[in-house]
Amino acid sequence: MAYGGGEVQDMEVDKRRESDESADDDLKEKHAVQDSEVQNGEEGAGDSETPVTIDAINLDPEAEEVDLNHMRIGKIQGFEVLRKVKTLCLRQNLIKVIETLEQLVTLTELDLYDNQIRVIQNLENLSQLQILDLSFNLLKRIEGLESLTQLQRLYLVNNKISRIEALSSLTKLRLLELGSNRIREIENLDTLRDLDSLFLGKNKITKLQNMEALSNLTVLSVQSNRLTKIEGLQSLVNLRELYLSDNGIQVLEGLENNTKLTTLDVASNRIKRIENIRHLTELQEFWMNDNLVDNWADLEELSGAQGLQTVYLERNPLQKDNQYRRKIMLALPCVRQIDATFVRF
Repeated sequence: MAYGGGEVQDMEVDKRRESDESADDDLKEKHAVQDSEVQNGEEGAGDSETPVTIDAINLDPEAEEVDLNHMRIGKIQGFEVLRKVKTLCLRQNLIKVIETLEQLVTLTELDLYDNQIRVIQNLENLSQLQILDLSFNLLKRIEGLESLTQLQRLYLVNNKISRIEALSSLTKLRLLELGSNRIREIENLDTLRDLDSLFLGKNKITKLQNMEALSNLTVLSVQSNRLTKIEGLQSLVNLRELYLSDNGIQVLEGLENNTKLTTLDVASNRIKRIENIRHLTELQEFWMNDNLVDNWADLEELSGAQGLQTVYLERNPLQKDNQYRRKIMLALPCVRQIDATFVRF
């Protein structure tokens, strides 16, 4: 992705606390109203929020990467001169409508992160688009993406989306980021068979379901939802990273087919026992802090994971033991980090 400073890089996701950045929707709405007042000649958000026009910006017709971050651009216009552009970054502006991009048929990456967009529209001609970022806007629906059949990465973090829908034609999609929305159900993913990473943190999901077609998924994050049970993961045989922290899960279970897991995060739940994971011999990181574990014998469940490097167990009843760190080291001699502290030899 194109970000501040003009560098191109993948979106960095804090997988332990996915999408912790939190745009205040009310504040964003307020800015949108203030901006409208400025355009109507009324006193509004002040000079710092007054939109500028593209006429004030020099565009190089030969440029392949155009980075216009945080420049108070209020309207997408005048970009038709960009005959060769592949990456267009318009982060942190005042854009309300996606428009006048029809001629940018060479575009492979479009970044509209942190604007005031309410509807996904007017993207039909961008058939070569591979990366689209509409995070931190005011979207309520996933729509208008049907023609983007080459899309590989779609970022819709922190909007007001309530349903997963209208993605069936995006069969080449490899990453889908829907963190910090209002989604209640995992659904309509059947055609996304190439999907590698699915991020659904900070939603209102109550059940792990409808993921049978996602056999190529390697990363799944459903942190900070309303889950009470680990289930529905049987088909995810290639899963390597699973993030389920900050839910209401009570039992560690349902991972029988997920033998390739290298990272398991079930921190901040209501789990009392480390159990049913003896078969996860590929584990490298195990996060189970802030639960209810009180039995030292449970650590035997992790003994088969010879590559285990990191274990988080702080703020469990176990930690009250004065020999807490020593007992973990004795039970799991391969571990190099206990909680946030590295093991000294």
